Amino acid sequence: MIRENVRAAFSGWIAAGILLVVGLGLLYQVVTAVTSGEPVEIVVWGFLLIVDVFCWGGLFIVNPGEGKVLQLFGSYAGTVKVPGLRWANPFYSKTRISLRVRNFESSSLKVNDLDGNPIEIAAVVVWRVVDTAEASFEVDNYKDYVHVQSEAAVRNLASSYSYDAHSDEQTSLRSHTALVADHLKREVQERLSKAGVQVIEARISHLAYAPEIAAAMLQRQQAGAIIAARQRIVEGAVGMVEQALEMLSRREIVNLDDERRAAMVSNLLVVLCGERATQPVINTGTIHQ
Repeated sequence: MIRENVRAAFSGWIAAGILLVVGLGLLYQVVTAVTSGEPVEIVVWGFLLIVDVFCWGGLFIVNPGEGKVLQLFGSYAGTVKVPGLRWANPFYSKTRISLRVRNFESSSLKVNDLDGNPIEIAAVVVWRVVDTAEASFEVDNYKDYVHVQSEAAVRNLASSYSYDAHSDEQTSLRSHTALVADHLKREVQERLSKAGVQVIEARISHLAYAPEIAAAMLQRQQAGAIIAARQRIVEGAVGMVEQALEMLSRREIVNLDDERRAAMVSNLLVVLCGERATQPVINTGTIHQ
């Protein structure tokens, strides 16, 4: 595996000044040799002038947030990251690699969750290149590699969790977004580490049931919500009835036998748990009528 080797290139401004002065001097020597009619000097000075002109090809610009990967006849020679005008061996090939933070959103993927339900899922991945050598030589095209491997990680994530939790202990895609995002980030990073890429953030951007089961799952969610609400109402109503009976007994407002107590409990639960408002019935006689 090729590791990044950061190297410091020669200042381009100094190199340009030296090449300019040397080039003017060689040009003067060529003109002088031509004037004096010395063929050997013309060839020598002319060759040196051509070399000077060729050396101008070693100048290159490194912009902020990018690196230039240098290669000499197929061999990796290092990476220049210092921004500005730089100069290196003219025989070096110089490939630009962006080091800036980038992001992309995967396409909406149709996969099955842990329970086998078809869902639609998409994710946003924020990433950047941290090793230019690995990004250049370990994979063919690191951008395509990031996209393909990220979508593969999203598919694997979706099949590891249920869309919705059926209990408080179960982790689901919909209710545990932070845990799921952390899992997705780790999985994408494991796949992209060999490409010299660092994953900064990975989160689900779209999550829904597939259209063919969306209506049925909506009814299931609504039923679950109704059951949970009814359970909470019943728990509260039982507590209120218990408190009412205890206060009546403690203050000795009224003494109820078991039959009257059961009737009162039934009436209170109907009042407290009913969906519609109850109609009161006023007893104008004795309590035993």
